[in-house]
Amino acid sequence: MYIIMYHYVRRLKYSRFPEIKALDLKFFQQQIQYLKENFQIVTMEQVLESVTENYELPEDAVLLTFDDGYCDHYSNVFPILQKEGIQGSFFIPGKTFIEHKLLDVNKIHFILASAKIRDIIKDLCEELDYYRGKEYDFPSNRELYRIYAKDERFDNKEVIFVKRILQTALPERLRNIISSKLFQKYLGLSEEKFAYELYLTYEQIRYMKSSGMFIGIHGYDHKWLGELSEQEMQKDIDKSLEAMSDFIEVDRWVMNYPYGSYNQEMIEYIKGKGCELGLTTDVRIADLLSDNKYCLPRLDTNDFPPKSENYRNIKRYEVCI
Repeated sequence: MYIIMYHYVRRLKYSRFPEIKALDLKFFQQQIQYLKENFQIVTMEQVLESVTENYELPEDAVLLTFDDGYCDHYSNVFPILQKEGIQGSFFIPGKTFIEHKLLDVNKIHFILASAKIRDIIKDLCEELDYYRGKEYDFPSNRELYRIYAKDERFDNKEVIFVKRILQTALPERLRNIISSKLFQKYLGLSEEKFAYELYLTYEQIRYMKSSGMFIGIHGYDHKWLGELSEQEMQKDIDKSLEAMSDFIEVDRWVMNYPYGSYNQEMIEYIKGKGCELGLTTDVRIADLLSDNKYCLPRLDTNDFPPKSENYRNIKRYEVCI
């Protein structure tokens, strides 16, 4: 089974942020037509039946998953799925519509889309120099760059350096401070107002759910859950379940790990909370007969036409802790 991962889906050319890493809406429309012609698009309920009730999915099954709860998903994606009679599975961090606060992950995305990478790195290093040795202790900029600047599939090492420093390398409070300062410098916008523009509302989620879309769990604060203490991880999961209680079945829900970060303690915890399936960011084709159902891999939208045909070269094999 092919599980496809989407994030931003929007008209890019004339948007405020044409450099954001997004799938242009026209490409999404083309991709949906390609998938309809070459695969069988299945629902999350069918996938759940296949892992719990021996329901057999077609060989060319494909599942569509949408991360992070963006308003793009309501205004751009949802109408197309409705028109085509297709279900999408939407995974939403609870904080986005409960507190209407901008997540650090999205501050970083829009910082990167609003300035040249060399300028961002320069400003980031200046912030690191300012805070190092005062209230916080962390390695030199050179050492941090050596550790975290690694090329990945869709980002070069400079971009990954910025992401990792502001996502996980620094203490959480300092990450929040620096990301907010850079966001204000490069975008000059109110974070609260921007959050209201960026994320789905409770009413939109409810309508999508009532219209046949599947809603799942994506943590509360979009943290690297596998990197947290067990107590912190459990608190985030519990808060997300409470926030999403109107949209999920308490004993048959699906977890989508933010950043693909998880560990064995987390898997055991969500099992005990009624989770039936877990989605990662491991890049391969899912095999529901052999894969651990809490470690299902996904491919990116960019692995499929009209962006590429990478999906043809990606193999099946189990990688799970």
